[in-house]
Amino acid sequence: MTTLDLNGLLGAAEPTMVEIRHDLHAHPELAFAEHRTSGVVTARLAELGWTLHPSPTATGAVATLEGARPGARVMLRADIDGLPVDEEVDVPWRSVVPGVMHACGHDVHTAALLGVAEVLARAREHLAGSFTLVFQPAEEAIGGARAMIAGGLLESHPADALLGAHATSVLPLGVVATRPGILMSRGTLWRVRLEGAGGHGAMASTRGNVVLAASALAPRLGAVAEDLVYEGTGCACSAGVLAAGTKENVVPRRAHLAGTLRTFTEDQFDEGRRRLEDLVTAIADEFEVAAVLDVTDSTPPVANDPRVTAVVRAAAARLLGEGAVLEAPPVTPSDDVSELLARVPGCYLLVGGALADGTSGMHHGPDFALEDATCRVQAGVLAAGAMALGSGE
Repeated sequence: MTTLDLNGLLGAAEPTMVEIRHDLHAHPELAFAEHRTSGVVTARLAELGWTLHPSPTATGAVATLEGARPGARVMLRADIDGLPVDEEVDVPWRSVVPGVMHACGHDVHTAALLGVAEVLARAREHLAGSFTLVFQPAEEAIGGARAMIAGGLLESHPADALLGAHATSVLPLGVVATRPGILMSRGTLWRVRLEGAGGHGAMASTRGNVVLAASALAPRLGAVAEDLVYEGTGCACSAGVLAAGTKENVVPRRAHLAGTLRTFTEDQFDEGRRRLEDLVTAIADEFEVAAVLDVTDSTPPVANDPRVTAVVRAAAARLLGEGAVLEAPPVTPSDDVSELLARVPGCYLLVGGALADGTSGMHHGPDFALEDATCRVQAGVLAAGAMALGSGE
C-alpha cells in the first residue's frame, strides 16, 4: 500500500466489526462486570498487533500503537457495558442474557473502536503520532471513567487529544453531528427515601401514606427543570425507579424513587437541585411523611474543545461529505466521557444509525436497534479524526 485508502481499509474491516458487534450484542454485561467483553477486546487487539497494557480497572482494556513518524498523542475511547433491560428486538444476535441488553449502542462503540484498531494497524506506515485505545467499563453507572482516571490512566498514557463517539437512533445512517463547547448535559443521579406510618390497606388514608406520596412526586418532577434552557435545549428531571410495598393489602412504611437531573451549567444545576429539594419537602408536608433527598453521583457536561472539534469535523467531512456532518444542538443525555474531556481537549460525536424502516426505538428501551453499518461510519470518522490529529492538523 503506497497511498492510504481509508475507505478500502474500512471496507476490509467492516465484516469483522459486524461479527464482533453481533457477538457482543448477544452477550451483554453490566457495569464493572464486563469480563467476557474485555476478553473479546483484548484478544482482537493482540491479534492486530497492538501493545496491550494493564487496565486500571478490573474490566476494560488499554492498548497503544506507535505511528511511523513523530506526532501528537491521540486517545480514543469507547464504552463497553450494557443495561438491565429485557430485549424485545427479534434478530439472530438478540441478547441471550436474561434481563440484560445493549440498549444504548455500546456494542457498536466497542466493535467500531476495534475497527479503528484494525485500520490504524494496517495504515501504520502512513501514520504520524501515537495512539491509545481505551475500552471503558461502567459508563451507564457514570463511574467507569472516574475509576480509570483514579487508577492512573492519564498518568500512564498522557494524551494531547481525545476522541470518542456515540451511536444514535435519532439520526439517519451516514450522518454525524457534533459541536464545539457543551454537547451533552451534566448527569446527576438522585434518590428520594420516603417513610410513613404504614398499615392496613382497608384503612389507608393520605396521612403517612408513602405509596401516595411517591405516586404524587413522580409526575411533578418535570417542574424541576421547567424554563431551565441552554441554547434552545431544555433541562430534564425524571424518575426511573419507583419502589414500594410487598403485599396488596399492606401500606408499606417505606418507599423510594430514583432518577436523574440533566443540566448544562452550574447555575442550572444549583437551581434544579434547589427545586427538587423544595418539591420533596412539599410532598413530605402534603402527605405527612418523612422524606430524604440524596444526590448519589454526578458527571460533568460533555464539553468539546473548539480546535480539536474543528479538525475532526473537517476530517469527517472529507470522508463522508460536507453535507453529512451537522452542527448538533446541545442534547440532554449524558456520558461520562466528560470526565476525560475535562482533562484532555477532545471531541465527542453523535453518529447516526437509525434503521431505514423507522423501527429503531429509543435509547435505553427494549426495542432499541441500530444498523450494522453504523460500525463502519463510526470507525471511519474516529480513524480519520485520529489520523488528522496525530499528524498535527
